[in-house]
Amino acid sequence: MQLDGRTVVVTGAGRGIGAALARRFAAGGAQVAVNDLDTDAAHAVADEIDGHALPGDAASVDGVSRLIGTARARLGRIDLYCANAGVAEPGGPEASEDAWRRSWEVNVQSHVRAARELLPAWLERGDGHFLATVSAAGLLTQIGAAPYAVTKHAALAFAEWLAMTYGDRGITVQALCPQGVHTDLLSRADAPIRALLEPSALTPDQVADVAAAGLADGRFLILPHPEVAGYYARRAADPDRWLSGMRRLRQRVTRRA
Repeated sequence: MQLDGRTVVVTGAGRGIGAALARRFAAGGAQVAVNDLDTDAAHAVADEIDGHALPGDAASVDGVSRLIGTARARLGRIDLYCANAGVAEPGGPEASEDAWRRSWEVNVQSHVRAARELLPAWLERGDGHFLATVSAAGLLTQIGAAPYAVTKHAALAFAEWLAMTYGDRGITVQALCPQGVHTDLLSRADAPIRALLEPSALTPDQVADVAAAGLADGRFLILPHPEVAGYYARRAADPDRWLSGMRRLRQRVTRRA
């Protein structure tokens, strides 16, 4: 996909990866609608890139419907939808019901609800592009954060399903799967997670550059950390060995933290 002249919606674009994607797409010639729950942040990024600020909830049924309807009214149509908004809840089974619910709503159902709104028009014209910010946790796992790991796996599964089902009808689906990125999510993470991810963390701008290159060549998995492909292959080839290694890694980073 070439960005020049295209219309784009980016959710969670008030800061972090979303803001970097909005800036990068605008620099490539796209008209960008900037969505975020933080109204001031959405307007600040939109003003910076001469885009459209569309603050609001990008996860609920009504919020997604309102966002996509308003974006179509402003942009004329939506060529690329970037389901980037996400939450990272720590813990395991003991995490609260609210934490699990938020994780499902934002990390998974927001993608499902956006696709429900977008697909009829995209299928009618035989063209549409869905970019899901999934995280390497969707390919691997996340130490210390079961709600995040589980819902990111689900987000990847949904993106795969969309690509399988609609890829021969003009719909392109891609999954952006960075590992550590210097964002608020990483800075607020528990110490073991920061100890694991910070040494190789990229900037949001670096991730956005890789995402733009991935859009150009259309590959399903966009991996800002190329080494993740090797980890993913080893996980699939020998799950027991991979889990044994992950147990050792968890023990090591927990002691270090």
